[in-house]
Amino acid sequence: MAKSDACRCIGILTSGGDCPGLNAAIRAITRVAAGYGIEVVGIRDGFRGLVERRAEPLRAADVSGILTRGGTILGTSRDKPNKMPMGKAGKMDMTAAAIQNYHYLHLDCLVCLGGNGTQKNAARLAREGNINVVTLPKTIDNDVAMTEVSFGFDTALAIATDAIDRLHSTADSHHRVMVVEVMGHKAGWLALSAGVAGGADVILIPEIPYDPDAVAATLKERARSGKRFSIVAVAEGAMSRDEAAAAKMSEEGKKGGKNDEQPPSTVVGSEMYVRATVGQRVAREVEQRIGFETRVASLGHLQRGGTPTAADRILASQLGARAMELIAAGKAGFMMAIQGGKYVPVPLEDVAGKLKLVPLDDPLLKTAREVDTCLGD
Repeated sequence: MAKSDACRCIGILTSGGDCPGLNAAIRAITRVAAGYGIEVVGIRDGFRGLVERRAEPLRAADVSGILTRGGTILGTSRDKPNKMPMGKAGKMDMTAAAIQNYHYLHLDCLVCLGGNGTQKNAARLAREGNINVVTLPKTIDNDVAMTEVSFGFDTALAIATDAIDRLHSTADSHHRVMVVEVMGHKAGWLALSAGVAGGADVILIPEIPYDPDAVAATLKERARSGKRFSIVAVAEGAMSRDEAAAAKMSEEGKKGGKNDEQPPSTVVGSEMYVRATVGQRVAREVEQRIGFETRVASLGHLQRGGTPTAADRILASQLGARAMELIAAGKAGFMMAIQGGKYVPVPLEDVAGKLKLVPLDDPLLKTAREVDTCLGD
């Protein structure tokens, strides 16, 4: 963890997808900074706002009443400083412009609120510009490394669990299999947690490639035992064993200079479904194998919206306040994390480029198996 000179002014930006808790973190940082006499500059729309120098003072009065609001008052984008779309010029490396504006705005530290991509981009910016950067972990996927939980996850979990709860009644009424697709490209924390909390009968996550025949057999056995319906919770990045094998071959082909394989999301058996989501593919697999009437509910961006839960407000506020205390003390180059129930700074370079996946020996996976939940294997 680096040590900076006396801090007089900081910038805040939110990058990547929005999620509940961002405003709570912005509020905490701004209010704590005011207590230290540190000026705060709000940067619009993520790293693009830094490149385009779209910034304005952020005072305690400006963050009044935002604690309960979802989204981010600063706006956000997924643009990367080193690969930023610049109209007809295409993607350009705008790192130098971002660093120049850091100095133009007289910042002593840049605070970036974001997920895995933001951690990586922030670390690169700090390294290449030799500037002070601090990050906070936010993502509904809960896959930021080196922290037990990221803010946004608890709210998304509550939304996904509520959706599964609500689908039980319609599934029961129509004797259907309901496939609930939740977010999680590479990590299955949300699908696993919501599936266990909502009593899903099948949970499919990216970390465990599933066997469609095993899923079908589980659903068929439930029907034989008199169960009128079944719920399948699936992460958007879940893959069948065949798809996982195809993805591995594709990756190896890219490394070897070949790229003829189809993306795994387009393959179902011997047929091609270019636009099918994982939920649609799972539904089709079920209907093809056992003929059960199956419907898909994709929660999509609903999981990111709305009022943050109390847990997310508290987590975001704590992370923001603890980070600001360290910044005021002249510290930089870290991500504020929670480990063992304590708020601790971890070196940003140790976080960047890493994912926190569901370990195959995770206690929640064990619990799911013990309560007779099928995990597709």
